[in-house]
Amino acid sequence: MSTATLTSFSTLASDFYGFEDLLTDQEKSLLADLRRYLDTEVRPIVNDHWSRGEFPRQIVKGLADLGLFALPWEETRPFENSAVFRGWVALELARCDASVATFVGVQNGLAMGSISVGGSPEQRAEWLPRLASGELVGAFGLTEPLSGSDSAQGLRTVAVRDGDDWVLNGSKRWIGNATFSDVTIIWAKSAEDGQVKGFIVPTSTPGYEATKIEGKQSLRIVQNADITLTDVRVPDSLRLQQASSFRDTAAVLRLTRADVAWAAVGNMVGAYEAALAYAGERVQFGKPIAKHQLIQDLLVKSIGNITASIGMVVRVSQLLDEGTQRDEHASLAKAFTTARMRETVGWAREVLGGNGIVLDYDVARYFADAEALYSYEGTREMNTLIVGRAITGQAAFV
Repeated sequence: MSTATLTSFSTLASDFYGFEDLLTDQEKSLLADLRRYLDTEVRPIVNDHWSRGEFPRQIVKGLADLGLFALPWEETRPFENSAVFRGWVALELARCDASVATFVGVQNGLAMGSISVGGSPEQRAEWLPRLASGELVGAFGLTEPLSGSDSAQGLRTVAVRDGDDWVLNGSKRWIGNATFSDVTIIWAKSAEDGQVKGFIVPTSTPGYEATKIEGKQSLRIVQNADITLTDVRVPDSLRLQQASSFRDTAAVLRLTRADVAWAAVGNMVGAYEAALAYAGERVQFGKPIAKHQLIQDLLVKSIGNITASIGMVVRVSQLLDEGTQRDEHASLAKAFTTARMRETVGWAREVLGGNGIVLDYDVARYFADAEALYSYEGTREMNTLIVGRAITGQAAFV
């Protein structure tokens, strides 16, 4: 059963406490348009693409036409909107499919966010509109084969100044969108001062090579790539002019981490709604399994996790709107919601029994995708240490 039968396009039945009422009428209207687009254009094709490990390129224009890539940034935003609303967008995308949510998060959060945070006014004016319109697809190259959680200190990709150019050498791993991106933001350590700097690298540049990572069992629609940089030469005009250290990289991650928490909520909402629909249709012992107490227990625990998580991410986004959000706020939300997501998708699979491991009923996809959301944009352990340092005053990273 499609989740469209559980809720109208204008409301979300799984929002048990009605947090969506905090949005403006204009925000609610666009959210309804997004739900309609996802339910009619994306949901019918998503399992097939997940199974084949392919990204549906045809949806890029539709997402761009809705203005999703343009929402956060002053140069491109179609109307004034809140971080809470942008969080709801991430939730709705992941409620349909976490890979689609990840694609949008990379495009408008990490790639465009890097240019917005670290770019000069001229760079923002040149690149952000082209990415917002979907003319260009962006990627974000930070993680490396030997550097993940320790990216602040462990980057091995090197940028060497050569006159008016920079020469990049190194490798990146797990880079979303990178098999078909037009530009990738590459973060590299400068040989001059040892500081991390960002570069807008057109993927047609000689020496840039992206190879799809095969065999993934989570977020299969996301086109993650290994990137090899061999004497990649970029002009200084493509260096992010306002990004001079890893602090600027961290500022981008700070803006996007809360959206990953919202996406985790969306993933568990999708699993819960699929399980709820199934429970109303599946008959055992002469009645729908929704009438069995143990099934209701699983569903109630699930809506409890969802409701608590929505409350947390709404407040974190409100703090961002107020200009008071700190690293530990986003980190706690990411760590908490992804842990609750893991529980909830497990309960959804339990409701479906054996049918919970096949794509036909969607839950298997939400269940598998939860594992990637749990790890990327900061593992639970790293986010725990960020929060632990904030509440104790003691750093325990090493």
